Amino acid sequence: MARHRYRVVYALMALGFIGFLAAIRMSDPEPMVALREAYFDQLQQLRPRQAADLPVRVIDIDEASLSRLGQWPWPRHVMARLNERLAELGAAVVVYDVLFAEADRLSISRLLDDPIAADALAGVDGLTAIEQLDFDRMFAGSMSRLPVVLGVSHAGGSGQRAQDAKAGFVQVGGGVDGVPVLSTVTGIVPVLYDAATGLGSVNVSPSGSGGVVREVPLIWKTDSGFLPSLAVEALRVALQESTFILQSDLSDIGLSGIRVGAYNVPTNEQGLFRVYYRPDTSDLYVSAYKVLDRDHDQETRQWLDGSIVFVGTSAAGLLDIRRTALSESIPGVSIHAQIVEQILLEHYLTRTTVQDAIEVALFAATCLLVFLALILFGPMISIGLGGIAGAATLALSWHLYAVNGILLDATFPALGGFLVFTALTAFQFIVIDREKRMIRGSFSKYVSPTILSEIEKKGHELKLGGDMRDVLVMFSDIREFTPLSESVSAENLVVLLNDLFSELTDEILAESGTIDKYIGDSIMAFWNAPVPVENYHSRACNAALRMRAKLASFSDKRDRVGPRQIRMATGLASGSACVGNMGSRTRYNYSVIGAVVNEAARIETACREVGYDIVVTKAVADHAKGLALLEAGELDLKGVSQRMSAFLVVGDASMSMTDSFRALEGAHKSLLAAVRNGADITSNLSECRDLCMRVDPALLEFYNRIENRRSNFLADPGRWPDDRPGVAQYASD
Repeated sequence: MARHRYRVVYALMALGFIGFLAAIRMSDPEPMVALREAYFDQLQQLRPRQAADLPVRVIDIDEASLSRLGQWPWPRHVMARLNERLAELGAAVVVYDVLFAEADRLSISRLLDDPIAADALAGVDGLTAIEQLDFDRMFAGSMSRLPVVLGVSHAGGSGQRAQDAKAGFVQVGGGVDGVPVLSTVTGIVPVLYDAATGLGSVNVSPSGSGGVVREVPLIWKTDSGFLPSLAVEALRVALQESTFILQSDLSDIGLSGIRVGAYNVPTNEQGLFRVYYRPDTSDLYVSAYKVLDRDHDQETRQWLDGSIVFVGTSAAGLLDIRRTALSESIPGVSIHAQIVEQILLEHYLTRTTVQDAIEVALFAATCLLVFLALILFGPMISIGLGGIAGAATLALSWHLYAVNGILLDATFPALGGFLVFTALTAFQFIVIDREKRMIRGSFSKYVSPTILSEIEKKGHELKLGGDMRDVLVMFSDIREFTPLSESVSAENLVVLLNDLFSELTDEILAESGTIDKYIGDSIMAFWNAPVPVENYHSRACNAALRMRAKLASFSDKRDRVGPRQIRMATGLASGSACVGNMGSRTRYNYSVIGAVVNEAARIETACREVGYDIVVTKAVADHAKGLALLEAGELDLKGVSQRMSAFLVVGDASMSMTDSFRALEGAHKSLLAAVRNGADITSNLSECRDLCMRVDPALLEFYNRIENRRSNFLADPGRWPDDRPGVAQYASD
C-alpha cells in the first residue's frame, strides 16, 4: 500500500513539474529566448548560407576613402559626383545607408546666410552664380540620372515626424498590428526627399539597440502610415514596383509576409525578417574612392553594371559595425545587402507558432519517456532513453534547418527533459535517503557508525575478517576513577562520563581518528584505518594534546564534580595489526587485533609509573617529527617480552621551537647522561625541575620519580647494547 501511494505521489509530481516547465515555455522568458537564439546561431555557424554571384554590391566609405577624400560627411557635390559615376558605370539602383538630415554646411551658397558675408558680397559680379552653388541641389539633380533610395533613422525624442513613404501599401487578410513603430525620425533635406525615388528605414533592430542582429523589421509604422526597410525598398525600386502587399492571415495575429513584385518574403507577426547570413567576403565591397577615380573604370564597371548598389561605411569611427549570428562584425550596410541577396535567392529561415507547439510536444514526450523509464527500469536506462530522445530531437532540428530552413529549437526539449530527470531522481534520492536514515537510526543502537558506513558502502560484501596494515592505537583512561566514582552519585557519574567522552571524542575525530570502543572509564581509538591518514603519528599525538586541553577546560566547568580534578592517562603505540570486522557471524565490531593493541594499553598503564599523562612508544616518537618530546626510559611492560623505549609528549610543534623547551630538552639530555654514567644527578634534577615549571608544571612529578627509576635508563648488557637505536640519539648532545 505504501509502495502504491509512493508511485501515485511520484507520478503526480512528475506531471506537475512537466506542466510547470511547459507553462514557463509558453511565457517564453528572456533567458529561454537567449538560449534558443544562441542555438539558432550555432546552426547558422555550422551551415551558413552559401555565397552566390548576385547583382548586389556595396560602395564602402572605408578608411582608405576617408584618407583620400577627407573626413565624413563629404560635401554633397562629392555625393553628386558619386551618383554620376555610378550612373556611368551602369548601376541599376543606388541605396544610401547614410543620413542626409541637414542641409550641407559646406555649400558655397550658404555663405549668403551669414549677414556679414552677404553684405560683403552685395553688388559683386557673379553673385547669381554663387547663389546657384547649392551642393544639396547638385546632389538632388544627380538623382535624375538613376533611381536613388535614401534612408531615415529612428531619432527618439529629438527627431521629427516621419515623411511620407515613396511606396504604396495594400493590406490583404487580417490586421497588421504589432509592427515596430517609428514615432520620430531623423528626416531628409526636403530637396533631396523630393528627388529620391525611394525612402526606407536604415534601422536593423526594432529597439535600435546593439547586440546580435538576427531579425530585421521589413516594415515600420509611422504617424503618416507605413515605411519600408531600406532593403525591401531597394528591391521595390529595382523591380520598378510601386506597391508593397502586406499579407496576413484572416485573424488579427499580424503579418505573415510582404510581397514585392514576384517575391513573397516571409516575416513573423511583427514584420520581422530572420536574416540567413553568409560569411562576409571582400567581393561584396569596393572602396568609394575607386568609383570616383576613372583609373579604376574597367574594374568597377564590370563589378557594378546592372547591380543594386548600397552605399555605406565600414570605418570604425562612423559607428555602423554590427554583430551577426555567424559571430562576425560587419558594416550595417552589409546586412541590408544580405537581406536583398536572400530574397533574390528565396532562401528563407522560417519559424512560426507551429514550431512552438512541436517543441512543447517533444518536451512532453521526452519527459514522459524519462519518467516511465525511471520508474520501471531505474536511472541508467532512463539516462540512455533520454539521451536517445535528445539526440533524435537534435537530428530532427538539424534536418528541418538544413533541408527546409525551418528553425526548431532542440534546447528546450533536451534541457527540459534533463531538468525533469534531475527533479525525479532527486525525489527518489530524498525518499531513499529518508529510508536509509531510518534504518541507520535503528541500527546505530546495535552496531558502531563504522559498521554502518561499511554496510552502506559494501552491502552484501560485508563479512568477518580483516587486513594487515600499519596503525596507531590509543588508550586513554581516567586516573583515580574509583575515588571519583565514590564522590559522585551513579546517575551523575553516567552524565559526567557521557559529557566527557563526547568532548574527547570530538578531539579524536578532528584529527582523523576512529573510535573503537568505550570501556568503562576508558576510550580506545586508532588511526590509519579504515582509510589511510597522512602523518597519522603526529595527528594522534596532537589528538592527545587536544584531549589534555579539553579535559582541563571540562574540569573547570563541571561544578558537580566537586574539588576533585579529573585526570587522564593516555598511551600510544604503533605497529602492524589486523584491522577488520571481529566477532560472531551475527554480531561483530570493526576493530584492531595485534600486539600493538596490548602495547598501547600497557603504555597507558605505565603513565602512573612514569609520572606523566601522555606517553608514547619509540615507534610513535620516531615518526611524530617536530613535536615537543622527551625520553622517558626503557619500560618493562606486562605481557611484552622486551623492554620498550618510551617518550613523553609535552607539546606540539610550536612548543618544540620555544627557548624554554629547548633549554629543558638540553638539561634533560644531560640528566639522562648522568643517570647512565652513574654520576650524581642532584644538580641536574634541580635544573630540570626549575626549567619544567616554565614548560609544563606536570613534568615535576616525572622528575621527582627519576631517582627511583634509574634502572629504566640503564642498559642491560645481555640484551641491550650501548649503541642500541634511540639511546645514543636521545642521550648524547
